[in-house]
Amino acid sequence: MATFSKQILSGSTDGRGIAVDQTAIGTGTTIHTASSTATTYDEIWLYASNTHTAAIKLTVGFGGTSDPNDLIEVTVQPEAGLVCVAAGLVLKGNATPLVVKAAAGTANEISLFGFVNRITA
Repeated sequence: MATFSKQILSGSTDGRGIAVDQTAIGTGTTIHTASSTATTYDEIWLYASNTHTAAIKLTVGFGGTSDPNDLIEVTVQPEAGLVCVAAGLVLKGNATPLVVKAAAGTANEISLFGFVNRITA
């Protein structure tokens, strides 16, 4: 039987928001590193908050940063509250763990919040 456990994003300190301090996805801010166990799945929920006075483009590399199929792009409006960026997207455990990274058009104005439901077989 599978087990579920709610986890803090690995890039977070005590569940707090993660400041997106990088502006290029190749060197993006690490948000979460998935499991290295092939039978483990991470269901990832991400929400963005923009405290700047202007809209900012956010790019999330979901498991990779060079393949366009791994990228999620959203323009986060200023003071819009929490904007859902990833609603339960899943990464499978891999011997080389997959990583979720983020970059923003302006550094240190967008924070990412969220959690992981870790599912083990």
